Amino acid sequence: MNPSASIRLSRRHVVAATIGNALEFYDFMTYTFFAIQIGHAFFPSDDGFVSLMLSLATFAIGFVTRPLGGVVIGRYSDRAGRRPAMVLTFMLMGGSIIVLALTPSYGAIGIAAPVIVIVARMVQGFSLGGEVGPTTAFLLEAAPIEKRGIIVSWQLASQLVASVAGGLVGLVLAAVLSAQVLDVYGWRIAFLIGALALPYGLWIRRSLPETLHEPEEHTVPPSPASTGVGLARSNKRLIALGLVGLAYGTISTYTSQYFATYAQDTLHMSTRAAFAATVSTNGAAVVAILLGGWVSDRIGRKPVMIWPNVAFLLIVYPLFIWIAGARSSTVLFVGAGIFGFMRALGFAAFFAALTESLPKPIRGSGLAIVYATAIAIFGGTAQNVVAWLIHVTGNPLAITWYVMLSGVIAVVAMAYMVESAPARRKLVPEPA
Repeated sequence: MNPSASIRLSRRHVVAATIGNALEFYDFMTYTFFAIQIGHAFFPSDDGFVSLMLSLATFAIGFVTRPLGGVVIGRYSDRAGRRPAMVLTFMLMGGSIIVLALTPSYGAIGIAAPVIVIVARMVQGFSLGGEVGPTTAFLLEAAPIEKRGIIVSWQLASQLVASVAGGLVGLVLAAVLSAQVLDVYGWRIAFLIGALALPYGLWIRRSLPETLHEPEEHTVPPSPASTGVGLARSNKRLIALGLVGLAYGTISTYTSQYFATYAQDTLHMSTRAAFAATVSTNGAAVVAILLGGWVSDRIGRKPVMIWPNVAFLLIVYPLFIWIAGARSSTVLFVGAGIFGFMRALGFAAFFAALTESLPKPIRGSGLAIVYATAIAIFGGTAQNVVAWLIHVTGNPLAITWYVMLSGVIAVVAMAYMVESAPARRKLVPEPA
C-alpha cells in the first residue's frame, strides 16, 4: 500500500509540518544574526572580541543538549508517534524563546541574566534535537515514493526560509532603528515576532495525521526481533557515514549563517550589508535544496550528493578571495548567494538518502540522534572555530578552511553510501 493513499497527504499537511519546523528554526537561528548585540546585552566586556566569543559560546551551549533531545524525543516519536513528538518540541521551543526575548540585560539583573539565557538556550537545543527526526520521518513516510526527495527537501528548505525571514527582519530593524536602539532592545523585537507565531504553529501541528503505523511501499518490514538497539547495530555503517555527512552539512550551514557577523566584525561592513548577505545566502540555498531534492527523485541520490559538493569545494576559496578583496555590498550579496546555492545543492539528496535508508522502527530516533550529535559537536562550535581562525591568523580567508576540510571527508563518505532512491534500486530487505 502507498502510505500517501491512506493518509491522503495534502499540501496543507506538508506546509503544516514545514511551517512548524520553520518557526522553530526562526527562533533558534535569529540568535546568530544578533550575536554581537546579544553579547553586549548579556556578556558586556571592554574587549569586543571577548563579548562576541561569549555570545557565540552561549549559542554553542544550545547544541550541547541536542543529543539528549534526539534520544528522548526521537524514541518518543518511534513509540507514541510523529505528531505528539512534534507538538512537544514546539511547546518547549515556544517557552524558551519567550524567556530569551524578555530576560533583562546584565546591567539590570547582573549574573542572573546570562544564567537565564544559557538555560533557555539549553531548552531550545533539547527541543531542536528532537525536532528534526520526527518531522523528517513524517514527511518521508507520508510522501509518495516517487516524490520522497522533493518532499523531504522541504524540511531543510523550511529551516532556510526561517533564516531568510530572520535576515529580513534584521534588515528591516537595521534600516528603521539606530545602531544604539538595535543594540539596546531592537534585537528583542526579532524574537518576539517569532513568539507571536507560536499559537498558530501549535494549532497546525495538532492537525497533522499520524504516519508511524502506516505500511510502507517498497520496504520489507524487519522482523519483530530486529528493533531498537539491534537495528542500530546492524546499521552502524550507515549511521557513521550519516554522521560524517551531517557534520559537513552543519559546518557549511553555520558558516553560512556567520555571514552577518563576518561582514560586520571581519570585513567592517555595514549592518544592512551584513543582513542582506544573510538573506542572499539563505534564499539561494532554499532554491538549491528544492532543486536538488527534485532532481534526486529522477536520477538518484548519489549523483546529486557528490558532484555539486565537489564543485562547491573547488570554488569556495576563490569565492572568498573575491568577497574579502572587494569588500563591496554588491559583491558580498552575490558571493553569499553563490556560497548558499552551491553548498546546499547536494544536501537534500543526502538527507533523503539517510532518512529512507534507516529502518522505520528506529527512523525517528536514529535520524534525530545522528543529526543532533553531528550538530552538537560540529555545528555548535563552527562559528567559534571560524571566528578563532580568523582572529589568530588575521586572514579573512580562514573562514573557508574548516568548510573545505570537512567537505573533502564528507564527499568520500557519501561515495560509500548505497543508492537509496526507490526509482534507482531494486527492492532489498531491511537489515536484520
